[in-house]
Amino acid sequence: MDDKRKAPGKPAAVQSINGRPAPGKPPIATPAQPMPRAIRGVNGRERPSALPLPPDRTVSALARPNILEKWAADAAGIRAVEMGDNVITMFGAIGEDYWSGGGITAKSVTAQLRAIGDRPIEVQINSPGGDMFEGIAIYNVLREHAQTVTIKIMGMAASAASVIAMAGDTVEIGAASFLMIHNCWVVAVGNRHDMAETSTYLEPFDQAMAAVYAQRSGKTAAECAKWMDGEAYMSGSVAIERGFADSLLASDQTKRDEKAKASDRERTAITALELKLVAGGDTRAQAREHITKIKGTPGAAQDDGTPGAATTDLGLPLASLLEAFR
Repeated sequence: MDDKRKAPGKPAAVQSINGRPAPGKPPIATPAQPMPRAIRGVNGRERPSALPLPPDRTVSALARPNILEKWAADAAGIRAVEMGDNVITMFGAIGEDYWSGGGITAKSVTAQLRAIGDRPIEVQINSPGGDMFEGIAIYNVLREHAQTVTIKIMGMAASAASVIAMAGDTVEIGAASFLMIHNCWVVAVGNRHDMAETSTYLEPFDQAMAAVYAQRSGKTAAECAKWMDGEAYMSGSVAIERGFADSLLASDQTKRDEKAKASDRERTAITALELKLVAGGDTRAQAREHITKIKGTPGAAQDDGTPGAATTDLGLPLASLLEAFR
């Protein structure tokens, strides 16, 4: 990352990556007046620069199916014991959720920030990731908030959710929680020229994310890129040791909701199956059509009263089909 940083206050948006213009939307203009406080986070660190967004949002960088399955096994159902009116929750996949009609999006987060107003906020995360580019957009929205942003990783912040976590002035993580980072992962179809083009397309985003991880952790971009290459899972203590988090979250602040756990696992299994069908050659529309024929209409499940908590009936046929793909 070769842009010069500005101080005091928030750094300017990324203009270029290794001398090349960053892809995506024009950078957000720096306010003429200083922020109410110089947003520097914990230990005097400034918030990292904005991340570039792709000009073509029809391309989705997704969480790998194995990450979704690990989250379902280890972190599904973990919720906060207490809530507040300045809390934004991110429990589930990042991006629009076709199967429930909900999802964690930049649009929904912006609406919540508008409702909270000019106050410090707390963001509670337990997510396997999802659409990396939607995660980048949410990260950019959070880093523009004028007041303190506290991130609490309740169970897991993987893939796109780990990017969102980097927007926090302070990051707390449970001792048994995980933060996971990796390169952008997409499902692409084509010949070797198409694959080479896809690789070139994704490279700037991986570089930009490595730079943000590096600025947050104090490590080098090369070290962070190596962890991304290896799909590194960091426990609470390791995340703190490497600088990705600041302190451990008290164990009495989280609980495992069995009803939410079952719902989380069922929705995640459907999403993992969808991605495996796509990896097998289906389009997403074809994959969803196949799954719908087995499980029924998306979004038709009953709501338990919690926003975005609609449950699904996975059923034996779908469970058997998912097992066959493993």
